[in-house]
Amino acid sequence: MYLCKAMKVLITGATGLVGTEVTRLCRAQGIAVNYLTTSRKKINSEPDYKGFYWNPSNDELDIASLEGVDAIIHLAGASIAQKWTPKNKQLIKDSRIKSAQLLYDALARFRESGNSTSIKHIISASAIGCYPSSSTKLYNEKYPDYASGFLGEVVQEWEEAIIQFQKLDIATSLIRTGIILDKEQGALPQIVKPVRFFVGSPLGNGQQWQSWIHVEDMARMYLHVLEEELTGIYNGVAPNPVTNEKLTKVVAQTIKRPLFFPKVPKKALKFLLGEMATIALESQLVSAEKIQETGFVFTYTTVEQAIEAIL
Repeated sequence: MYLCKAMKVLITGATGLVGTEVTRLCRAQGIAVNYLTTSRKKINSEPDYKGFYWNPSNDELDIASLEGVDAIIHLAGASIAQKWTPKNKQLIKDSRIKSAQLLYDALARFRESGNSTSIKHIISASAIGCYPSSSTKLYNEKYPDYASGFLGEVVQEWEEAIIQFQKLDIATSLIRTGIILDKEQGALPQIVKPVRFFVGSPLGNGQQWQSWIHVEDMARMYLHVLEEELTGIYNGVAPNPVTNEKLTKVVAQTIKRPLFFPKVPKKALKFLLGEMATIALESQLVSAEKIQETGFVFTYTTVEQAIEAIL
């Protein structure tokens, strides 16, 4: 295992929702962190926490960020919760795939120049949007096909960009992330806000499965994969998915608000959100069994536990 020696990881997306928590856990466990940022203002330099500039749009990467690094945790990616205009769809895709390609190209050039690298492992975020929408099928990591549509296309290209690191003798891991529950960011605040103001209601028919995970468990999973040197694909979801209606009701019960309004019709969501309504309406019932079999223990196994802790 890595942690029998001093270790350094390179994190992309280190200031994002999951990246902030992963960085905190790494530093708490004595793992030094290099991080890449597109904002020069966010570059810090501390003994165990050093920032480096990169700009994947322009193929810019400070090669010094790779020095002494044992593993890469790739979390960079623009939010999918924005209007799916052609421009934004390209941004969503490029922020994941071009950034991974830039890392790959930098390492390939590094090796071609005769330099050796200590990087042995890359762990990348992915998404359960790879699985087709279904109200009945339970998905595990062996499911062979990608969903049709924009999200399936993004995830397929994203995962292919990571798997190619195997050509450099670098082990690859992919964590297919579900709905991450956090107080300030992600989906939960968008559910809480209308409920708090007495206008909350389930979306569509409310029966679509939503495979969720508490942000702390999500970050711990990355450290678990890192420490145990796990490779392959893992679903980043808690063991007990719920329907959108159940999730909304638990939020309402937790903050002691009634749900007066009828369900938001699918047509209304599509009118308001366009193609992005896919995020709210598609149903993915996803298994957490594989990561549990590796010894990972969830802190939050039910949505009631998670939301109570957050709110």
